[in-house]
Amino acid sequence: MKNKLKANIHIFLPPKRSSAHPEIGITIPRAIKVGFPSLTIEGVAARAQTSKPVIYRRWPNREELVLAAIQRILPAPPNEVPNTGDLRSDVIIVLNRLNEMLRQIGPETINGLMSVLTGIPLSELISFRRTSTMQTILNRAVERGEVRREKITLRISRLPVDLVRHEVLITYEPVSQDTIAEIVDEIFLPLIR
Repeated sequence: MKNKLKANIHIFLPPKRSSAHPEIGITIPRAIKVGFPSLTIEGVAARAQTSKPVIYRRWPNREELVLAAIQRILPAPPNEVPNTGDLRSDVIIVLNRLNEMLRQIGPETINGLMSVLTGIPLSELISFRRTSTMQTILNRAVERGEVRREKITLRISRLPVDLVRHEVLITYEPVSQDTIAEIVDEIFLPLIR
């Protein structure tokens, strides 16, 4: 099942505002309300005023339905990369966007998916690393002389996002502004300056 699920991660979904599949819009709020382990196709079908067979025709299991719902509610990565002229400000904007995305999904839903889909990295499931936003921000900072290019590695460029994700998964809470500032000021920036 893992390989089949992995192949279907990028399933086609109707436009976001379409009501063609109301079960998509119901799934994440339902998972947040009852908890991922208690989320059932029956419960989603009842809330969407449809039947289980209708849902199963499109999504063969609960996990694929949840993944489709996550992909549906997540905002598309903004075309506009933050460019305030200050690396710290740009990174904080990116981390706040990520924090909001994780809040919308809900930490219990993320943990539930991770417990069931053990062979697929979370970053692959919900596109944590698929944009070049952080690299663009860092390249601009190098051009402005804020950081040294030789200090930037792939792991270091991913670090702020990884730390925010880790914080959400460990605490089951959105990351506070103070914690985001600590990640940027006390961990990330000292590594690249």
